[in-house]
Amino acid sequence: MSTSAAPRRAVPLGWRTGFALVLASGMGLLAFTWPLVIGAGSILEQNAAAPVILGGVLLGVVLVVLVALGDGGIDAKTIAMLGLLAAVGAVLRPLSAGSAGIEFVFFFIVLGGRVFGAGFGFALGSITLFTSALLTGGIGPWLPFQMLAASWIGMGAGLLPRRIRGALELVMLAAFAAVCGLLYGQAMNLSFWPFTLGPGSALSFQAGAPLSENLHRFLLFSLATSLGWDLMRAIVLATGIAILGRPVLFALRRTARLASFGPPSGPPAPEVRAARK
Repeated sequence: MSTSAAPRRAVPLGWRTGFALVLASGMGLLAFTWPLVIGAGSILEQNAAAPVILGGVLLGVVLVVLVALGDGGIDAKTIAMLGLLAAVGAVLRPLSAGSAGIEFVFFFIVLGGRVFGAGFGFALGSITLFTSALLTGGIGPWLPFQMLAASWIGMGAGLLPRRIRGALELVMLAAFAAVCGLLYGQAMNLSFWPFTLGPGSALSFQAGAPLSENLHRFLLFSLATSLGWDLMRAIVLATGIAILGRPVLFALRRTARLASFGPPSGPPAPEVRAARK
């Protein structure tokens, strides 16, 4: 294993943008997990427009973070790279279409976040899912949930240990992608589970029930509906990164150097030294 510092992040994270990310993530976590903690008689439980309300809140949260990231210093080269990677991811999504869990849209979100940093990864996740929704007609109250979940994946990839390179880096990224592929499906299930079934089912959400009971009902719901697809998504993402991760990482890092986001602060990676010979 070799260690080397990565180039300067394409989207610098100051204390303001960091605070916006933390606040948005906290609000997003509440929007996803409210069914597990809500009490009986809540407005969300009784309001049929709850998915639209929650989706609108999350969309506002994502937009606030994107504005904060822009205020932190995004130049034209960063915007161009965001547009390119988001376009590639948006095109890959309808090609794979999520059939049987085969979904490639997160491939470049993970690798882009890894190379260009957490702020870039957050923006890339939201923009990619929004662009792909425009292409596929997948616009609805579920879209803000998808955007925020994808943004968390990109941000998480940017927060992974930076000094790990080589084969160990691919193992780390493949494992990260597999976990994210599984958790993404569970998060999406949780976002619509309370509104899918009637109150009389053993899989139904029960407002005011103990956390353990609702969690048990949710796990049964996921097992009966999408767990197989989620596991396949995890396997496909991990396999794709294991096979294609090295050349894509090399290409993205070379692009980052040429774009001059900032000078490397450490010795170049082995593949960079080999390319210079």
